[in-house]
Amino acid sequence: MTRQNYVFTSESVSEGHPDKVCDRISDAVLDAFLSEEPEARVACETFATTNRVVIGGEVGLSDQARLKEYMGRIDDITRACIKDIGYEQDKFHHETVEITNLLHEQSAHIAQGVDANADKEEGAGDQGIMFGYATTETPELMPAPIQYSHAILRRLAEVRKSGAEPALGPDAKSQLSVVYEGGNPVGVSSIVLSTQHLDESLSSDAIRAIVEPYIVETLPEGWLTDATEWHVNPTGKFVIGGPDGDAGLTGRKIIVDTYGGAAPHGGGAFSGKDPTKVDRSAAYAARYLAKNVVAAGMAERCTIQLSYAIGVSKPLSIYADTYGTGDVSPADIERAIAASMDLTPRGIREHLQMNKPIYQRTAAYGHFGRAPEADGGFSWEKTDLVDTLKAAV
Repeated sequence: MTRQNYVFTSESVSEGHPDKVCDRISDAVLDAFLSEEPEARVACETFATTNRVVIGGEVGLSDQARLKEYMGRIDDITRACIKDIGYEQDKFHHETVEITNLLHEQSAHIAQGVDANADKEEGAGDQGIMFGYATTETPELMPAPIQYSHAILRRLAEVRKSGAEPALGPDAKSQLSVVYEGGNPVGVSSIVLSTQHLDESLSSDAIRAIVEPYIVETLPEGWLTDATEWHVNPTGKFVIGGPDGDAGLTGRKIIVDTYGGAAPHGGGAFSGKDPTKVDRSAAYAARYLAKNVVAAGMAERCTIQLSYAIGVSKPLSIYADTYGTGDVSPADIERAIAASMDLTPRGIREHLQMNKPIYQRTAAYGHFGRAPEADGGFSWEKTDLVDTLKAAV
């Protein structure tokens, strides 16, 4: 039987965390190419350290002249990202950081496996396993520890950027230990919040005084008690932040990006990859399917796994697990999923309208648990497949 009473912990990191700076740049490059051509191919990786950003990987447009032109925009894209995040430190400043662009044209051997032709459908951009998860424990059908860890940092970013809290810097991490009783989240046993600050004289107590009201307003009423442990900037000063304080890489925060450890992860990162890469698109599709299964009332918790082979269009397997929380068998859910959505790479992209410049916004505060947006952003968070799934079952 699944445990009903326990404490589970998840962490989030802000948009100014060095790894998230890299995710943001990689997804900004992707959006730029998708703005030019919806079928653009991009696999962009970024490395950042003191006064330096290095960008590499492969890109592809049907028009080679336009490809060269877009290569020349990488510097401006990178500086715009760093400026928006808020870095104007002596050793990491959007105006002075040195940028090295090592992007090159997509491998012809990879392209031949992915591209459709007269003899084959478009194939997956790589092999791999992808997981999606949903649970009724929050309105967004996300695990509570990761959802509220994200929410705290989003709120602190809002007041930092608005000028309401000018002492806060871009780099921050949050961590919540959530108490479960009867399988439901009921409170927080401990909070860890480390945030960069621009005033060296501020103590940990002074930082807590700044951030505590925003944390209180973000968490559900009654979750904080006198027994809740607080650890705010526990090491003391945190003035040097971002890539100046620690190097960053694209794709190094995959658990933060998904379910905070509450569900399986296939291991593939998302940022910088166009949606022919099933590491990204199929993981989004798996979340969409799991969320719709839960929204349909078929289960209180659901994990969906999909698997693919490079160059092969259809998934090799579909697996569902409802942890004994539903009236519909996992085997019936698997059959309903196969009947309700085309899970080829092209089918996923078309169903979720993913060939759009909608990815830069996903680079911080989670790829899941966000509200669908009018321009197609976070389309995988819709629950518009509920009736189709019910009919298929």
